[in-house]
Amino acid sequence: MLLKLVPNNSAGTVTTYYLSSTGTKHDEIDFEFLGNISGKPYIIHTNIYTQGVGNREQQFYPWFDPTAAFHNYTIHWNPNAVVWYIDSIPIRVFRNYQAKGIPFPNQQGMGVYTSLWNADDWATRGGLVKIDWTNAPFMATYRNFRPRACYWNGPMSISQCAIPTNSNWWTSPLYYKLSANKVGEMISIRSKNMIYDYCKDVKRFKGVMPIECSLPQY
Repeated sequence: MLLKLVPNNSAGTVTTYYLSSTGTKHDEIDFEFLGNISGKPYIIHTNIYTQGVGNREQQFYPWFDPTAAFHNYTIHWNPNAVVWYIDSIPIRVFRNYQAKGIPFPNQQGMGVYTSLWNADDWATRGGLVKIDWTNAPFMATYRNFRPRACYWNGPMSISQCAIPTNSNWWTSPLYYKLSANKVGEMISIRSKNMIYDYCKDVKRFKGVMPIECSLPQY
């Protein structure tokens, strides 16, 4: 998806682009863009839910102005991992460690959703900065959505989407893990632009960190 975010004072708004199933036990993979006052950077907020449980946020400052031009935001989801990309640069990986007791989103199909909504109770400085409605209407622009995916029609088991066949191109060994070059790009972005990682928030989890935080991330 190519996306250009709300320009100028976007405080209190959240623009979203995400995959999700439905129900209380839903799976979800998020790109959320937390607006800010003019001159301050957006926050790129990522999260993943499995069986209705999230709490796996990672946040980044963009290394570009996301309101000035379109940028490509990609979610790559296959049986081995979920990867978030911006302009073909990976910024985050969530690996499949289901064998170690960590839920992975592979039990149900997901649809694609986008929205622009009022979140001024939390989006900007924890809710301290509210929406300035004199700046309305707030407009984000999307284009060139490309759903290169396994079509799931409900009755069909989602497990068919994980069978390693030529038509299921995402199961190819090429997509098992990131190349060394892509890992290098990701490490560079994360070292310079990451501002929050749930795996480093010892206070939040009272010292009992999620299991995947002690395992290789990519």
